[in-house]
Order: sequence, then C-alpha cells, then structure tokens
Amino acid sequence: MIPFQYVWFVWAMLFLIPWVVLFIFFPAHRKTMWRISLATTPFGLTEPLFVPEYWNPPTLFDLAQRTGFDLESLIFVFGISGVAAVLYSILAHRNDIAVPEPEKRRFLHRHHYKALFSPVVVFLALYFLPWNPIYPAIAAMAVGAMTTMACRPDLKTKTWIGGLLFFIYYSVFFIVLIASAPDYVESVWNLSDLTGVQLFGIPLEELLFAFTFGMYWAGVYEHLMWRQLMPAHLNVRSNK
Repeated sequence: MIPFQYVWFVWAMLFLIPWVVLFIFFPAHRKTMWRISLATTPFGLTEPLFVPEYWNPPTLFDLAQRTGFDLESLIFVFGISGVAAVLYSILAHRNDIAVPEPEKRRFLHRHHYKALFSPVVVFLALYFLPWNPIYPAIAAMAVGAMTTMACRPDLKTKTWIGGLLFFIYYSVFFIVLIASAPDYVESVWNLSDLTGVQLFGIPLEELLFAFTFGMYWAGVYEHLMWRQLMPAHLNVRSNK
C-alpha cells in the first residue's frame, strides 16, 4: 500500500507512462501531444482554486497544504492533456492536415476565437456562485466542447468519441488508485460538499470531469491550429 503522502505523486506519474508510449510509437502525433501538453500544463497552477474546497490531497513537501500549489498537478495535467488530444486520432487512424484558407473564411468560423476562450469566460462567470468549484470547471469544458462543435462540425465525432474514450481511460486509472490506496477518496475528496454519488467508488464529479475534459481537449488542437482530420492511410499529413 502506498503511503498517503505519495499517492497523488505516484498517480500523477502513472499518467506519463501512456503519454511516453504513445509519443514513441505514434510519431505522426508527437507534435500535437507535445504542443498541447506544454500549453496545458500551466492550468495545473489553478490548484489553489480547488484545494481544499474540492479535495485536499497530501503532496510532496506539503506544498498544497502550505501554498495551495503542488508539483503533482503540473505532472498530472501534462500527462492527461497530451493523451486526450490524440487518443481518438490514434484509435481511428486519423492524421491532421492544414485547413484550406478558403475554409477559414467561411461565415461559420466568425466566432473562432470566442469559441476557443469560452471555457475561461464560463468558468469565471460561474466560479463565484455558491457551489463547489469543480462544477464551474465541468460546465466550462462542456461549453468549450459545444462551441468547438458549433464552429467545427467536422470535429463532432472526435469530440464525442474523444470524451467517451478519455472517460474510460481515466476511469481505469481511478480504479487503480482506489485499489492501491483504499479509503483515499474518502480521506481526500470533500464528499460532503459534492453530490455524494459514486460509481465503483469514483465520485460522480470525477467522471463528469473526465468526460468533459476528454470532449474539449479532443478537438482543441485542431480548433486552435486550424487543422482537420484525414484517414492516415492517405498519407496526406501537412506541417504547413
């Protein structure tokens, strides 16, 4: 059994294993993984918004308890974001190519940047309401996924299936957490301020986080960088 002090660190590090495996064996997706993971890692610095309101995990050097920040969150966000961005593409054998210039000028894309930043706007608008901060986070990612699909209908399949795939992926890791550290959820999560609903010991909020995170991050690279998906066997990937 892993000492509680190191559970969060070990769990965060585990998410790096599939990241490294995918990075090594699927070179066509390395740029996406690297860019998304690096761009997303700073979101780990939002941990003080959730500690101790949502959860209060023991951390290395007791950083979360003393400052609200922790090293584990940066590792965790790096690992999950890169995988979420490419999981569908790898399993569906899709690569990305540049969106043609005429397509970018279509009326449908007039709110391109508004859609990209909609999660931030939604989170800030909802954060100060009298509820746990995890709910604004979930709502923000859900809205981000919906606006992505509104602007980029070609990403609908990747968004929905990407959300489901990451939901399954994250759930497996969470079950491993529960098996390796019994009572960790009850000790660390602020269950009294949440719905209290659990599936196989996983708080409902974690499952909603996984699904909405997977949905939004599945299409964020293509949406941000003006890329579109094509079957990998066509060998038409472009870096332009």
